[in-house]
Amino acid sequence: MAKAAKIAPLIVMHVVMQAGTRHLSGMTDFPSKPDIRQVLGLDRSSAAGRRTGPLMWIAGGLAAAVTLMLWAPWAGTSDRIYVTAPVTRGSLVVSVTATGTLEALNQVEVGSELSGVIAAVTVDFNDRVKAGDVLARLETERLESRVLFSRASLEAAEARVLDAEATVRQTARDLERAQSLAGRGFQSGEALDAATAAAERALAALALAKAQVTEATAQLASDETDLEKAVITSPIDGVVMKREVEPGQTVAASLQTPLLFLLAEDLTRLELHVAVDEADVSKVKEGQSARFTVDAYPDRAFPATISQVRYAPETTEGVVTYETLLALDNSELLLRPGMTATADIAVAEVADALLVPNEALRFTPPDADQGTEGRSGPPMLAPPMRRAAQTENPADDPGARRTVWVLENGTPKAVEVTAGASDGRYTEIVDGELAPDDPVIVDMRGDRGR
Repeated sequence: MAKAAKIAPLIVMHVVMQAGTRHLSGMTDFPSKPDIRQVLGLDRSSAAGRRTGPLMWIAGGLAAAVTLMLWAPWAGTSDRIYVTAPVTRGSLVVSVTATGTLEALNQVEVGSELSGVIAAVTVDFNDRVKAGDVLARLETERLESRVLFSRASLEAAEARVLDAEATVRQTARDLERAQSLAGRGFQSGEALDAATAAAERALAALALAKAQVTEATAQLASDETDLEKAVITSPIDGVVMKREVEPGQTVAASLQTPLLFLLAEDLTRLELHVAVDEADVSKVKEGQSARFTVDAYPDRAFPATISQVRYAPETTEGVVTYETLLALDNSELLLRPGMTATADIAVAEVADALLVPNEALRFTPPDADQGTEGRSGPPMLAPPMRRAAQTENPADDPGARRTVWVLENGTPKAVEVTAGASDGRYTEIVDGELAPDDPVIVDMRGDRGR
């Protein structure tokens, strides 16, 4: 039917052009051109027939062409099939979608404060360790020698203290004798002054010896600490995530502490760090629930809870986002740090809402502007092209007046409604003459040969 409507105007135009051509040829005196009246059996002697016959053919052909052109757009309307979906009532959850990565709650980088050669590595990837467990050891010959030297220096300092104490006692007795003799006139004043100075120097030497003991003690403690640090231990209970060292490798800690191990404190509790767009961050609050998926388990959604929404912005290629943390339970150890996740954060929930598919809000009949829905005859003028959709995404304009089309007795009927919240698939209708199970039109097939 539609093909016939398209071809008919072409046939009519062809007939009209042929008739016009022959009419013009009849007005000339070319004998080689046969007069159309001979073919049609008309009387050539009639002057009126020579002029009126072709003109009537042309006028009739033009009228037929115009009629068929006006009728052609309507030739396929009887083939239209409207696809409908029922209006439903239920709960609507409005969510914000964000992507991010999983991270451990507490990750500790373990390094070495000392330079040296790694003598042994006692752990490997994924090993579980407790606080104090040995992770690696450095060669300790040089460190042990320094400890022995420091201990000997401390012993020498302690011996100097004993010597200084003996000197103090001796000079104290010499001073007492000098004072006694000087009091009886048997000792000169110069001898008394010398004895006094000797006693004072002995006390100073004793204080210096004691200070050297303290210094030697500190040096010994430092060397013993270095010796202890040659054994690298775990500071927390956790799992070995990385091991960046092998036995025999030289560690240089002159400028910065080299990373040897990365430990994750507790993999049964992870955090999901997602980037929330600046347009949605006002809707996201601490305590809201969320569900997320990872590529490793595409058919499973994991629950999470918003634990923090950070104020610091992050700008990437002109897009401003805010880092949001979601706490989750990983007691099954299915999830691993570094996995990419897509989270749907529930920011609002509407119970017992009247719902229509979003396609119904985007649908508009092709001739809605002419008010021709349901007519059986041709229009007075050719209908316009199909209108553009009302809005690409109904969720972008909640609270606006919208038009949905209900199929009533096989004819579309426009219904004005007020749209509310949307979850991307369905939109809440807060006002309008719609009821559950009303068939709203979401698509149309068969129009103009489709």
